[in-house]
Amino acid sequence: MTSRVMFSPGFKKMLASRLLSILMLLQTRGRMSATELAREFEVSVRTIHRDIDQLSAAGIPVYADRGRTGGFQLMDGYRTKLTGLTRSEAEVVFLAGLPGPAAQLGLSDILAAARLKLLAALPPAVQPDAERIAARFHLDTVPWFRASDPLPSLRTVAQAVWSERYLRVRYSMVERPDGRARRLGPLGLVLKAGVWYLVAQTSKGIGTYRVAKIAEAEIADEPFERPANFDLAAHWQMSSRSYENEVYRARADVRLSASGMTMIELLGPYVAEAAAKSARRERSGWTRCTLPIESVSHAVREFMRLGDEVEVLRPAVLRRSIGEVSAAMAKRHSAS
Repeated sequence: MTSRVMFSPGFKKMLASRLLSILMLLQTRGRMSATELAREFEVSVRTIHRDIDQLSAAGIPVYADRGRTGGFQLMDGYRTKLTGLTRSEAEVVFLAGLPGPAAQLGLSDILAAARLKLLAALPPAVQPDAERIAARFHLDTVPWFRASDPLPSLRTVAQAVWSERYLRVRYSMVERPDGRARRLGPLGLVLKAGVWYLVAQTSKGIGTYRVAKIAEAEIADEPFERPANFDLAAHWQMSSRSYENEVYRARADVRLSASGMTMIELLGPYVAEAAAKSARRERSGWTRCTLPIESVSHAVREFMRLGDEVEVLRPAVLRRSIGEVSAAMAKRHSAS
């Protein structure tokens, strides 16, 4: 007597989604090992082998190379059509279009053509919603009261990233008066708050370079071998946190009124996060916090933005500096 295993509709939907995702990954990345696929989908290697068997049974030409460097891959030339997008998936794809940055990279025409092809491939019932979300949401990456940086070298830098070739760059004379060229191995481009940064490898390690400060850029003939295990997003997150920790090396103990606590966002999300974590409420209604500061002079300017809603307790040099500046301002603004 055999028992029949029944699967819920939710399980079947999840399995079908994973099978389609495995197919798309093999199509875009080429050969992948069972371990890599298992890590990608957070399942066991045995589950991946069963999934591959189901793809083969469905007529997908996927085969395995044995050995330590082996893995699964699709037959050369096989491509699947883009089908099966749900309504929500199609909306997210159209929401992800970034016309501003694409234009800066010289890719606006290509982006428009790709969106048109994607729209044509969608089921008729999904097309109106995809167009509607693209018309109703717009991403503006540039902060208020700031224009976009002039970017004379961005397209050259981007081309070096795509083609994996070394870059020779020169900074503006203001940034580097000696005018010397630098040799960079381009690892990737990052758009942070409307500002483009190049992450690149040098003889001293991996560095970050603001693209707007590059006056001249030239692509070298020498190919750049990008490290196989380099993860741009993970590196950026780690280096950003490291940069913040290096900039905010000192600490200040302060008291903030209720209004001061609501105004702390003026000092930036990093400081606001520190205020929330260290907050200790007093009976008077004020709150004691320990906040990161760049330097005494910078902290004076920043804390003055909060007016009389803040009292600096330590360090003594900062408290004294704010007192001196406040007294000078009071004297200057007092009635004659």
